[in-house]
Amino acid sequence: MFAAYAARIDRAHPLNGLALGDRPAPEPRSGWSTVTVKAASLNHHDLWSLRGVGLPEERLPMILGCDAAGVDEDGNEVVLHSVIGQTGHGVGPDEPRSLLTERYQGTFAEQVAVPTWNVLKKPPELSFEEAACLPTAWLTAYRMLFTNAGVRPGDSVLVQGAGGGVATAAIVLGRAAGLRMYATSRDATKRARAVELGAEEAYEPGARLPRRVDAVIETVGAATWSHSVKCLRPGGTLVISGATSGDRPSHAELTRIFFLELKVVGSTMGSKDELEDLLSFCAATGVRPVIDRVLPLDRAREGFERMESGDLFGKIVLTPAP
Repeated sequence: MFAAYAARIDRAHPLNGLALGDRPAPEPRSGWSTVTVKAASLNHHDLWSLRGVGLPEERLPMILGCDAAGVDEDGNEVVLHSVIGQTGHGVGPDEPRSLLTERYQGTFAEQVAVPTWNVLKKPPELSFEEAACLPTAWLTAYRMLFTNAGVRPGDSVLVQGAGGGVATAAIVLGRAAGLRMYATSRDATKRARAVELGAEEAYEPGARLPRRVDAVIETVGAATWSHSVKCLRPGGTLVISGATSGDRPSHAELTRIFFLELKVVGSTMGSKDELEDLLSFCAATGVRPVIDRVLPLDRAREGFERMESGDLFGKIVLTPAP
């Protein structure tokens, strides 16, 4: 079957390790389901995999892709939960949890195999392309906002780095849930798009906000860390799920954190129950993932290049040939 996969690791130039070509189809396995992929979406996790983060060379070649929606062996339209081994289903109780592509072949292919426990029904209101955007970036944003930030309707939230998958999802979800959303971006066009999606205002990085916020959604890391801390009200919460600009800020802001009793919460992905809630939320409210573009799988390199450059707004979706 045709697939996009990591053929080798190149930490300095990750796309040098990306290959397109034939790979073996999944073999039947007890407790697992094989899903015919209709749509799959890119995440920064795929770039990190090409750099060897979470993917050692001895596991190569590895088909990339965490997220997918498709059709199972019984003809059901489904969405996949990307976290393997969260409860031991399909792998045994002693295996640590992992994302697809870390231990098991991913979704940028015509078919993918996952534990049957990881297969969820796709709401008919969502297209395959829309549903394929949810299991990683949108689920991460959902957990950051509604589980870890502890915000309620009417609270204010700053989202750093508007344009990325998690940041875009947080703006849309927060607005739909009655939160007052603010955003930052270096790009004026992305700031305008953030306002169109529901942000009350979007600012250049480091700009002074009209008020201190209840929570900050942080995926940028070192470049925005000090600003994130300084934008919080006393007792506010900073939730971090990524560090695309690096994980070593020049100033940790420890004095401000302890003096104002700020909370810093790490957040990774989300649970299967939270994904079910997210699917229901989108179906009931009309909220839909923001899609930058849909590309055929044989143009996966173009999608990777666009994501690596940051020249996108929303998710890039790949569709295998019918």
